Amino acid sequence: MFSAIAPRYDFLNRLLSAGRDRAWRRAAVAATALPQGGRLLDVCTGTADMALEAARQFPEARIVGVDFSRPMITLGATKVERARLADRIQLQVAPAEALPFPDVSFDAVTVAFGLRNVPDRQRGLRDMCRVLRPGGRAVVLEFTTPPGRLFRGAYLWYFHRVLPWIGRLVSGHPSAYSYLPASVTDFPPPEGLATWMRGAGFTEVSYRLLTGGIVAIHVGRK
Repeated sequence: MFSAIAPRYDFLNRLLSAGRDRAWRRAAVAATALPQGGRLLDVCTGTADMALEAARQFPEARIVGVDFSRPMITLGATKVERARLADRIQLQVAPAEALPFPDVSFDAVTVAFGLRNVPDRQRGLRDMCRVLRPGGRAVVLEFTTPPGRLFRGAYLWYFHRVLPWIGRLVSGHPSAYSYLPASVTDFPPPEGLATWMRGAGFTEVSYRLLTGGIVAIHVGRK
């Protein structure tokens, strides 16, 4: 499914979020507090938007992005080349639950809108913790459901009725953007994800809501 929608993925991210996805990624990358010259791993990197944002915010960082969809990685590599950042960003195909890196390899690990799509989410979090250096931060950016009653009602109407129709029309895929709201409904609320992160080995776990509670940024330290 993700491979099929890859050519329209970036455009639909901008369209369906009214451009807010860029601000969400900026805030998530900033939350890593990556040290000067540090190494960052972006899990479920897709077309490398998070990796590129990390390169902009941390000019001396070395960044690795992994994703299980080769067409996504191929498109991401084109964007990296276009940005002239191939010397600092490396992309490769790999699953989140079996990251092909030694223990304590990175100063920060991120995953944006991808943990929902990992078959074994808690195993993925444990492997993120494994490759993180002591003191390093993991940052998870994920959709959630707004807590405010009035805004939640309007948002759910858009999310379950309008968004799938637009996504289907633009991407040409019959079910990809019906999968999105269904996967968010199936995902735990922020406190549930915080509990998963603690169980995976992270400490000082916290989260904050953005844009009225449409998304949450979770931060945990190893």
